[in-house]
Amino acid sequence: MLTGVIHARGLARTFRKRKQEVHAVVGVDLDVEPGEIVGFLGPNGAGKTTTLRMLTTLLEPTAGEATVAGCDLRTDPVGVRRRIGYVSQSGSTAPEARAGEEVVDHARLYGMSTAEAVERGQQLFRELDLDGLWERQPKAMSGGQRRRLDIAVGLIHVPELVFLDEPTTGLDPQARANLWEHIRGLREERGTTVFLTTHYLDEADALCDRILVIDHGAIVAEGTPDQLKSQVGGDVLTVTAADVASVPAVARLVGALPGAEPPQVVDDRVVGRVPHGGAALVELVRALDREGVAISGIESRRPSLDDVFLSLTGRSLRDAGAPAPAVEVPA
Repeated sequence: MLTGVIHARGLARTFRKRKQEVHAVVGVDLDVEPGEIVGFLGPNGAGKTTTLRMLTTLLEPTAGEATVAGCDLRTDPVGVRRRIGYVSQSGSTAPEARAGEEVVDHARLYGMSTAEAVERGQQLFRELDLDGLWERQPKAMSGGQRRRLDIAVGLIHVPELVFLDEPTTGLDPQARANLWEHIRGLREERGTTVFLTTHYLDEADALCDRILVIDHGAIVAEGTPDQLKSQVGGDVLTVTAADVASVPAVARLVGALPGAEPPQVVDDRVVGRVPHGGAALVELVRALDREGVAISGIESRRPSLDDVFLSLTGRSLRDAGAPAPAVEVPA
């Protein structure tokens, strides 16, 4: 018997690209319990978007099984849609429409009466700091207001589970912090389970009870933010080379530090882990100076979630050079 708000076993999806099979997701197992805020993170091309699209019934799995909000993903996709909210990264509101009309129209699709939809919508506007914007067009709203409107649309039918896809992309720091409070409020005030994707590691650290890390189509780690960071032992040394040609010399000297693990290279940066960052930093600066290796920056710090990604996947979550997702042409 499958339990939990989300329960998936062996979820997989294969696409065909240029007559070749692309295994975008290769057997995802995941569980989300009621009232959790769970972050789903991974580098570009890791299978994150494909998994999200399967869980929200936008893409049929090639293999595996799952229940979402108590409904079987394969045999009852309509039941899943009735019980979840989904806020896409690109938003769902028409720029020329009235904000209130967008919310009411969405509610009517779920069988709510107009009167009920207006009452429920205006309550959501008050809770999401959208008071006074009922007649406003989304194109005349700020970025933060539009994202909160997207969330209102996703919550109008009172779902027990809401999927938020990159909810704060493009927002300024103040708007992001404001939206974080509203996302926390979904769980604390409504008991809503939240499943979100994000490329902002500080966002995942601040919001999520648990984090699932996907890479190459499979879950490679899960746990609380603190549990994941504890897997990266010691302190992190990050050295930025003055030019790419000096990166090998920097990597050699970082790797030669007492107790150092083999360093990793990301563009012009060399990232290593050492038992005692402060002492290692002093020793490294002396070694770089002795050999005449030029650098443009150096720091020692405690591990972050980005270090977890680098350790697990060999690349940063922010790595602009990550491969693009496969073109989604059903096999």
